[in-house]
Amino acid sequence: MNTELEFATDELALIYNNKLSVQVYRYAKRVIDIFLAIIMLIVLAIPMTVISLLIKLESKGPAFFVQERTGKNGKVFKMYKFRSMTCDNDVHDFKTENKLTRMGKFIRKTSLDELPQLFNIVKGDMSFIGPRPWITEYYDSMNEYQRHRYDVLPGITGLAQVKGRNAISIFQKIQYDLNYVEKFSFIMDVKVLWYTVSTVLSSKGADMPKFGIRDEVAQLKDFNVLYHIGKTVNKKNNSEDTLNRIIEARKSNLV
Repeated sequence: MNTELEFATDELALIYNNKLSVQVYRYAKRVIDIFLAIIMLIVLAIPMTVISLLIKLESKGPAFFVQERTGKNGKVFKMYKFRSMTCDNDVHDFKTENKLTRMGKFIRKTSLDELPQLFNIVKGDMSFIGPRPWITEYYDSMNEYQRHRYDVLPGITGLAQVKGRNAISIFQKIQYDLNYVEKFSFIMDVKVLWYTVSTVLSSKGADMPKFGIRDEVAQLKDFNVLYHIGKTVNKKNNSEDTLNRIIEARKSNLV
């Protein structure tokens, strides 16, 4: 009996210590993020100014692209990027390709278009490393389990980014993000940062077709309609297998 009590006590202590270490790292990471972001904004001030001027010289419109994205705990914020398309580009017209400028193609391929997100880091909207911030339609289309990817600050780079970016399915992206949240630690961030270098150099999966976002959101909605139907059936029949069969069968068709 004493052995069982000691084991339970040790297990509770381990859980408490893990939660405490995660909490401590969250604060430490935030301090590091702010410090590095400010330093980088100072060092990169001239290059970022040059990029801004080149964007404006090539095409009419602002140098920055601002869009609402979903951040930690579902909070919506305005994310900044360098503009890579012409101002008359219609993102809802799926019959035509995106009108990327020459400068836009370059900054996208090299990920330089992400540099303005340093301002988001300073503001507290983002971190250097974390799940990528997606447009709000993604969050609205997710179930409660998938939304756990928003338990941490979104990042400029993340585990799903280094594992394939847009070359993998939406469900794989979410699973990688959930793995990151579950294993949130300094070691995990170091690994992501290490692999980010090779990912940027390869530029594999950097671009998504114009209809890509539409299709991913549609897949999420389709999947989660059946997810909620499955939960209802599961409650009525009190059968966990019923839910799992519906979910897995549908997911295999969508991935």
